[in-house]
Amino acid sequence: MEIAVFSDIHGNYVAFQKCIEYVLERGIKTFIFLGDYLGEFPYPQKTMEMIYSLKEKYTCFFVKGNKEDYWINRKYENGCEWKDGNLTVGALQYCYSNQTEKDIEFFKSLPLCQEIIWEGFEPLLACHGSPNSNSEKLLLNDEKTKSVLDKCPYNYILCGHTHLQGVIMYADKVVLNPGAVGAALHSGGKAQFMILSQEKQEWNYDFISLDYDKEKVIKEIQESGLADIAPYWSQITKDLILTGNISHGEVLDRAIKLCEEDNKKCNWYDVPEKYWERAIMELIK
Repeated sequence: MEIAVFSDIHGNYVAFQKCIEYVLERGIKTFIFLGDYLGEFPYPQKTMEMIYSLKEKYTCFFVKGNKEDYWINRKYENGCEWKDGNLTVGALQYCYSNQTEKDIEFFKSLPLCQEIIWEGFEPLLACHGSPNSNSEKLLLNDEKTKSVLDKCPYNYILCGHTHLQGVIMYADKVVLNPGAVGAALHSGGKAQFMILSQEKQEWNYDFISLDYDKEKVIKEIQESGLADIAPYWSQITKDLILTGNISHGEVLDRAIKLCEEDNKKCNWYDVPEKYWERAIMELIK
């Protein structure tokens, strides 16, 4: 049996469609999704329609990413801090405005982590960030990661969130990250996922990277109006899917630091435009 593992689609339905076509042609009918279904890309309903279709037709396991918490908090928390932010959160506002009640209820239903067991094989623990939090990163050669794994009873852990495809081996633990479908880092601009297969009681893994029609994505970022609502975020998105080099978080962190140098305090959801412009000039060539 083979299992397709996807993470961090972020609403890039064009890349997602390419990955699904590859998987179905290979005859795979079992899917594990590690969260962050929507995010920076236009026409989020196209991604959700694909997810609902796969859920109906095949065996699917889902967990909640940190992005899903954004949508749930926006819906139910009156004090949602990014609700009235500036262009910094334009992509969040665009994505939220294009969701349905069905989407929010689906996201609410998802667990933080899920144990997945097939008889005769090592159990899998699927999560987005870590077994503790969907916003915590498991990173190679990181002491905090080692501490998390020391406390985790599972030998095989599937996680995303970092957008970095790879494996972490520590003690008797194996952490497998499929990378990101939507905006993978250091991927050469390709969509990434993973295929698991079973051998005796062990799990084998095959990391997949696929090219897709990025020019179509860039065109739709413009024509959807997303680039007008979130000009800086969209500029980073375009560069990221073409090169895979600089993440949104890196640019945002730099913009905040520049803002703090002048103002001492800077809210992440309300960074003035001039600091975005300076950060992008510094980091995106």
